[in-house]
Amino acid sequence: MTDPMNEPRLRHVQCLDGRGLHRMAYWLWERENGATDRVLVCAHGLSRQGRDFDTLARAMRDGWRVVCPDVVGRGESDRLADPSAYQITTYAADMVTLLARLDAKTVHWFGTSMGGLIGIGLAALPNSPISRLVLNDVGPAIDPVGIARIAAYIGLPLTWASEDEAADYLLTISKGFGPHSREQWLALTRPMLRRDGDRYRLHYDPAIGVPLRAMTVAAAGAGEAALWAAYDAIRCPTLVLRGADSDVLAPATAAAMAARGPKARVHEFAGVGHAPMIVAADQVEVVREFLDAGA
Repeated sequence: MTDPMNEPRLRHVQCLDGRGLHRMAYWLWERENGATDRVLVCAHGLSRQGRDFDTLARAMRDGWRVVCPDVVGRGESDRLADPSAYQITTYAADMVTLLARLDAKTVHWFGTSMGGLIGIGLAALPNSPISRLVLNDVGPAIDPVGIARIAAYIGLPLTWASEDEAADYLLTISKGFGPHSREQWLALTRPMLRRDGDRYRLHYDPAIGVPLRAMTVAAAGAGEAALWAAYDAIRCPTLVLRGADSDVLAPATAAAMAARGPKARVHEFAGVGHAPMIVAADQVEVVREFLDAGA
């Protein structure tokens, strides 16, 4: 019999937004022999999707339900009617609905980049169910260099003739992910693509980049202040992962995260920028050790 942990099941949950309802997809990894109270939610970055976490999910298979949402506007989830709603507040509200569906008293949270910002917002709430938090190459202060780099490519109307051609392009904008074999990179690329006639396009709504490009200096400053306030309210054990060459999470920000709020443990990966993909065995082991310690 095939072990269902080798492939996840696709599920959906209905969420509320300012224009009505939308469905958020999530990938559920669990053993065939029943559910467990131990739940790990893995939330991806701005332009990515839930299958980024396949390697980590397989590594956490013993005794965990691993839930990897496609944040609205990405992957198998619906697109929003109002592009301005592609904001952390919308995503956090969707995750509250997902957590209610999961019916777990507590959860561990792993968030890469945008997924980490969602995690900060949720972990800061009174009576938050998040009992352990991993923030992957992100913090309350985001380096403007990284924002500019991401804004330059997000939402471009690109198509490719083949998966290999798409993988080559994605590699050019993803150098910060660190070294991967061609097989590993193709595994990370395939869920990013959708067929469009005889071409391939990216899996997300191009409008997800609208709020990013519309952000003003004043709004960015207010957002940073709000995120620091939320971070300082977090009480659960927190691990911050940083790519040593990151252009999003500055060393000074990581040091501040270790000194205030939950006083996070910081682990840096050499030879990686924004953001570690948690495919390499040493990266997986750091995460698994921290999460298992709180099981």
